Amino acid sequence: MKFFSVALLLFVVSGFALAQNEQSPIVEKEFAYKDWTFRNLSGDGKTNLREFAKGKKLVLVVYWAPWCHNWEHDYAFVESLYEKYKDKGLGMIGVGLYDPVSRMKDHVEMSKLTFPMVYETDNSGYREKTTHYSQRREAGDTRKWGSPWYVFLDPATLEASGDALTKKTTVVNGELIRPDAEKYIREKLGLPSMPAGVAAKSKESEVCEPDSNSKKIAVIRP
Repeated sequence: MKFFSVALLLFVVSGFALAQNEQSPIVEKEFAYKDWTFRNLSGDGKTNLREFAKGKKLVLVVYWAPWCHNWEHDYAFVESLYEKYKDKGLGMIGVGLYDPVSRMKDHVEMSKLTFPMVYETDNSGYREKTTHYSQRREAGDTRKWGSPWYVFLDPATLEASGDALTKKTTVVNGELIRPDAEKYIREKLGLPSMPAGVAAKSKESEVCEPDSNSKKIAVIRP
């Protein structure tokens, strides 16, 4: 019995050690981040990113999937950033992926997310055909699903026209490192630094995979 207990403890400890933590730093990558126009999750038309960025000091594009455990660790913090800085020049827009629209809407409602939402695809079978997949690969993100994935844009430096918004793109290839993210946002918005010691704890994360209820019901819509 003692041997079994020790073996079980070692198994649990090793499981935690092997748990994937996908937190990632904010880095600038040399690739062209493309402008896009996606359907609004609310169903009332479409949103163009270049137009959305106008008049803002900083824009954060948030790519997410409803079933992603890594996104579950981030979404409350992301919403708190939006609430705290939306009146100070931060624009935030979510891009839903790889699940039926109804499930995206359910997630937004249950999670009480209030920032604007669009979606690129509601079909997990089209993963490798999305701009989300190709763009994050250009950014060096080797994860299978890439949720969450973040893109920071400085509206003052964006190209006024053309397919590309910027030739150098600031990204987070994973979950946010919370104190770093808030520090970066405050700097870009011209706000003073946060008091020392004000930082959220990071959490271990899990590998994201869609569950069996993620139905393949539609095609990518521009």
